[in-house]
Amino acid sequence: MDIFALIPQFGGLIWTIAAFVLALSVIVAIHEYGHYIVGRWSGIHADVFSLGFGPVLWSRMDKRGTLWQVAALPFGGFVKFAGDANAASGKDEAAMAEAEADPERLRATMHGAPLWARAATVAAGPVFNFVLSIIVFALVLMSSGVSRDPLTVGELRPLPVTDRGLQIGDELLAIEGARIPSTEDSVAYADFIDAVPEKARLDYTVRRNGDERTVSGVYLLPPYVSAVSPQSAAMGAGLEAGDVIVAVDGAPIFAFNQLKTAVEGGEGATLALRVWRDGEELDVSLTPKRVDEPRPEGGFATQWRIGIAGGLAFDAATETPGFGEAVWGGVRQTGRIIEGSLSGLGHMITGAISTCNLSGPIGIAQTSGAMASQGAQSFIWFIAVLSTAVGLLNLFPVPALDGGHLVFYAYEAVSGKPPSDRALRVLMTAGLAMVLTLMVFALGNDLFCP
Repeated sequence: MDIFALIPQFGGLIWTIAAFVLALSVIVAIHEYGHYIVGRWSGIHADVFSLGFGPVLWSRMDKRGTLWQVAALPFGGFVKFAGDANAASGKDEAAMAEAEADPERLRATMHGAPLWARAATVAAGPVFNFVLSIIVFALVLMSSGVSRDPLTVGELRPLPVTDRGLQIGDELLAIEGARIPSTEDSVAYADFIDAVPEKARLDYTVRRNGDERTVSGVYLLPPYVSAVSPQSAAMGAGLEAGDVIVAVDGAPIFAFNQLKTAVEGGEGATLALRVWRDGEELDVSLTPKRVDEPRPEGGFATQWRIGIAGGLAFDAATETPGFGEAVWGGVRQTGRIIEGSLSGLGHMITGAISTCNLSGPIGIAQTSGAMASQGAQSFIWFIAVLSTAVGLLNLFPVPALDGGHLVFYAYEAVSGKPPSDRALRVLMTAGLAMVLTLMVFALGNDLFCP
C-alpha cells in the first residue's frame, strides 16, 4: 500500500507540514552535504553540520571532529567550517588570528584555504541539488519507461463507452489515413497528436497479431483526467485522476480540446461539469483560475485553467530507456526547470506577469502536501523540482547566498585580494536583508494573492 495516498483520508495541517518538512529536509541535507564533502575533500575542516536551526534535538561528534546535529526548526541547515563565525560563513576574526600561527591549521579553515578550494566548496551545494534532481528524473524515467515505437496500446483506460475499437497490443500506424510519426521524434509526434481531427470515432490503421487492419475506435484524446494540479480549481472541486468529464454546462463532449475551449472561452465563469467516475456520474462546479504559462517560443501567456492534465484513451506500452538516455532526460528536465524559472522571474521583474507566481513557504507547503497525496512518485518528483529551484536560488549573486560568495571569489581572482572585512560585513548584512525581504514578500503572496 502507498502510504502517501492515505494523506487525503487523514487530511489536515499536520500532514501538509510533515510533507513540507520531509521535502525540505531532503533537499537541505543534500545541499549541505555537498558543501561538507567537497570541503572535506578540499582540506577544509567542518566544525558543525546542522540540519535545521535553533535548539539542538540530537547531536553526535564524529572521529574527524565534526559535530552532526538536528535542530528544532527544520527550515534550512548549515555547515560551519573552521574559521567561520556563523552559518553564513562570516569570518571569525579571533579564530583566524589564532590559526595564523600554524600554517597547517590555517589551511584547514574556510578563510585560509586556497581560492579554488573555497570556490569548489561553496559551489558544491547547488551542484549537489542539481545532481539530485537529475538522478531522480532519470530514475523516474527508467521506472515509468518511454513510449514504445510505434505507438502501442498498453492498457485501456476506463471510459464511459462500450465499443473501444482498440485492443491491448495494437500498434498504431495511422489515424484517419495519416501516418503517425515515430515517438522518438518528439516534435513531429506532438504536432501530429495536436492535429488529430475532432471526431467521436476515428479510423485507426493498426497492426494486430502481425496483420494490418483498419478499426473504428474511440477518440484518441478524450476528456480524461490523468493528473490534478496542486492548489488548482480542479483539486478544490474534488476532481480525481481517472475521472472523465462527459459534459460542460450541459453540452456533451468527447475530446479534451472541447473541455479546454470551454474553459478558455468562459473567461473565468463558473463551469458545471458532468463527471464519470467508476461507472457513476456526478455533478461538479468549479471556477477556472488565471495562470501565466510559458510559451514554447519564449515568454508567457495568461490563460484560464482548471488544473488538470489529459492523456490518450489508453496507456501507451513502454520500454525501459538505457542508462545514458535516462540521465540525459534528467539533465534536460532540470534544464527546462532552470530555464522556466529564470524566464518567469524576468517576466515578473518587468511586470509582464503577476508577482503572485512567486510562492512562499505556505504555498510550497500546500503543494508538498498535495503532491504527497497523489502518491510517492509524484512527491519524489516534486522534491526533484524543488531541489532544482533551491540550487538555482542559491546561485543568485546575492551576498549571504552561495552565489554571493562566488562573486566575492571571482573578485579575489581578478584583483588578487579578497574584499575587505568591513566591506564583506556590509554586503552580507545587505544580502541578508534582501533575502528576508524576498521571504516576507513571498509569504505575503501566500496570504493575499487570489
